Amino acid sequence: MTITVPATDKNLDAACASVANEIARTDGKASLLLAFNGAVLAGLASVADKDLPAATKAVGALAALALGAAAVLLLLVVRPSLRGDDRASFPHWARLDEGGIRSCMEGDTRATRIRVLSTLALRKYLHLRRAVDLSLAALVLLALAAAGFAL
Repeated sequence: MTITVPATDKNLDAACASVANEIARTDGKASLLLAFNGAVLAGLASVADKDLPAATKAVGALAALALGAAAVLLLLVVRPSLRGDDRASFPHWARLDEGGIRSCMEGDTRATRIRVLSTLALRKYLHLRRAVDLSLAALVLLALAAAGFAL
């Protein structure tokens, strides 16, 4: 006997997996960018006490501020969300007793889970995008500072 699964079930399962994968991707990207920004900030710190022209120091300081702001956004990307007010995630389930958990499992929560995870993924991607923009701005500022120092 062959059991067929309705398309909606397959689509809900695929969407849950897809959104969970997107969240994992943001965390990986944020970790790489945090390491990159940290390395650049360490490099800036190593030249902070050097005798550089005032304009070069000012532009370098702006670059450091941009990198610092990017790092804050990246930390927000990897910071766990533990609100649990959605009735379809582990923070909510952690507040329930066994009977409450069984009650939650009686209905299909995949649509709610997809909404909750998609909201979380979107917020992470927005922070990630802003952090990348700030990192790029910092690199432009550093290039300007280096060009100003070379002149």
